[in-house]
Amino acid sequence: MNSLHACVDIGGTKVAVSLADAQSAATRTLHARIAEPTAKEGANDALAQQILRLIDASLAQMGALRSQVQSVGISSCGPFVLNQGLVELAAPNVCGGLAGKARGLPNDWQTALLQAPIAAIYPNVRVENDCIGALEAERQWGALQGMSHCAYVTWSTGIGMGLCVDGHVLRGKNGNAGHAGHMFVSDNNDALCGCGNIGDLEGLVAGNAMERRFRSDAATIFIAARAGNTPAKAQIESVSRDMGRALYNLIVTLDLQRISLGGSVFWHNQDMLLPLLQREIDGKLPSLTDGCELVPAGLGLQVGDFGALALTRAAASAA
Repeated sequence: MNSLHACVDIGGTKVAVSLADAQSAATRTLHARIAEPTAKEGANDALAQQILRLIDASLAQMGALRSQVQSVGISSCGPFVLNQGLVELAAPNVCGGLAGKARGLPNDWQTALLQAPIAAIYPNVRVENDCIGALEAERQWGALQGMSHCAYVTWSTGIGMGLCVDGHVLRGKNGNAGHAGHMFVSDNNDALCGCGNIGDLEGLVAGNAMERRFRSDAATIFIAARAGNTPAKAQIESVSRDMGRALYNLIVTLDLQRISLGGSVFWHNQDMLLPLLQREIDGKLPSLTDGCELVPAGLGLQVGDFGALALTRAAASAA
């Protein structure tokens, strides 16, 4: 009976589950991938139950059994809280009880159960912030190979960061290190973040924040900016300035060599965004910023899936 590993990638928009076998890391091939919109209605175990159902569906596609699953790696948006040592989510784009009804999420959850229901079925479970998973994947197989001082940053539905200094991945007391999407980089306070802050980085520049602030979805704004629309260009420059300042803060705080960038907002618009982000770094305090480069994620849009794969390997070795 072949051993399998379940790879779970949780975002504010979607949940993806796939299966890995002994060859997956070498071939960068995952199997039976299934994705659905992230569960946000019902009881606060809805997300965990969705994940268990999707793992079963992936196993069914491969004609495999639950008993073949050796480990589960869960790469998830955060923040996390610990309940009796087990991870629950307090994610602004999932838990509607954090910012209240003004945020528009269809639940009043303060946290979403995650690790406990899954560990009841699969005992070897590792849960990490999705950017830590992506960071580990980028260091193993992507654009951060050989880097001891580096970061992975996602610009998507939310803003998240995985941080590595002196070869050590930073985690913090509850596994929440890297939640720099909730730092303040501007005096602009026109955006309610799902965490309850007004005007933090995620509230200003995340994909869904752009839609709330500018009354147009991010894709439409980028299309208009490419066509030369002046207001749209100004909006892109504004969010890039705020994001670029956040990246500058990371570089000068952690003395980084390289930042790998991913997430749907960045990835689909990297030709426009990368020069604007670099502009906020170049020439500012060269003793700290020289020698640090911004690069697209080497694993592209698969970085979340391979982040979960990196976590399954660690969970299996700890078993």
